[in-house]
Amino acid sequence: MSQHSNYWTANLKLVGLCLAIWFVVSYLFGIILVEQLNTIRIGGYKLGFWFAQQGSIYVFVALIFYYANRVGKLDRKHGVHEDDD
Repeated sequence: MSQHSNYWTANLKLVGLCLAIWFVVSYLFGIILVEQLNTIRIGGYKLGFWFAQQGSIYVFVALIFYYANRVGKLDRKHGVHEDDD
């Protein structure tokens, strides 16, 4: 495989991982498994409610920072990073 192809394969795997985590947190935890998670309380709030209202947003923001960090390393590894001029 070419260097360009290797880069995009790794990038797509990273995007797929981030989307899978976001799906699990927002859809499964916030909608499908909400009743099971509501049996757990953290700080007086039901865990399923917390994921539906705030948790998925926090995870999404964390995923943005994670993706930016990882793609930066991936760019440097494959020689496609932007110069810091």
